[in-house]
Amino acid sequence: MRFIKEYINARLLYFPAIFIFMFLAVGCGEDEIDDEEETQESEENNVIEVEHALGTAEIEGDPERVVTLHQGATDTAVALDIVPVGAVESWVEQPMYEYLRDDLEGAEIVGDETQPNLEEIAALEPDLIVGTLSRHEEVHDQLEAIAPTVITDPINDFQHTLEIMGEATKQQDKADQMLRDWEDRVADFQSRMEEDLGDDWPLTASVLNIRSDQVRMFTGGFPGGILQEVGFTHTESQEEAIDDEEDFLEFTNTEAIPEMDAEVFFIFTQGNQDEDELEAAMANWTDHPLWDELEAVRNDDVNMVDEVAWNMGGGYIAANQMLDDLYDAFDLEEED
Repeated sequence: MRFIKEYINARLLYFPAIFIFMFLAVGCGEDEIDDEEETQESEENNVIEVEHALGTAEIEGDPERVVTLHQGATDTAVALDIVPVGAVESWVEQPMYEYLRDDLEGAEIVGDETQPNLEEIAALEPDLIVGTLSRHEEVHDQLEAIAPTVITDPINDFQHTLEIMGEATKQQDKADQMLRDWEDRVADFQSRMEEDLGDDWPLTASVLNIRSDQVRMFTGGFPGGILQEVGFTHTESQEEAIDDEEDFLEFTNTEAIPEMDAEVFFIFTQGNQDEDELEAAMANWTDHPLWDELEAVRNDDVNMVDEVAWNMGGGYIAANQMLDDLYDAFDLEEED
């Protein structure tokens, strides 16, 4: 009898344990089902959230009809093998920069960066719009009403533009690889400059934009940022401008020529201005006696470069063209 009672008591303890286990198992199973359903629903909808300068954009599916509203975004789209259905007009070489023209066949012009045509954008029925904070903050809500919109900032940061467009177009892996390729090129350039110049590296550099009415010396922006990334340093006057958060200094008087001094010059002119006026402006600055006293001029380290690659393009392709020019300027062989 004692054995029977002990057996019955054990069975009574055993059954509640079974029920508790079954309850927990069912609950876990329901949680797994819920998670699977959410994952399946997300995969079916293929919706991602992309954080940008003005919030978060929800992008459904794989964007195929992309509109780019600044030059760097258009350049980056081509780099990602995307042909935008719409793009803003280029600043020079209208309607599209020559280095991108073949890859933009079929893209519609939707105004310019500062005044994109919202009606024309809407008519293209885009599924993604790429703008930038300094140009499109005021019209962001209107753009968002047309299609999911991502806003880059700052406009001259081509790596940020590539990252956000890679994410928004579901090409994150490709964008990441492109950025690694860029970093490899930068490291190679720095290594070769160190080998070639030794203790003389790094050099100070001035990027000068000679216009009909002034000279701009870039301390930041697209060219300034890339020169700093690849290893060039700043002069005292450039450091002052950087402290004042200025991307460039403007010179209107030839007495300011000494402030431009650096060990190497990269110069481009303004392509949308009168050629005779530009020629006269070049002579006004470069024929002045103070010009010949500059270190870069004395050492014959003055390089004429393309304004589109160095200032206008603003994207991944233009950045690599700029780095190509740097290799050429110093007669460096890039590692394969």
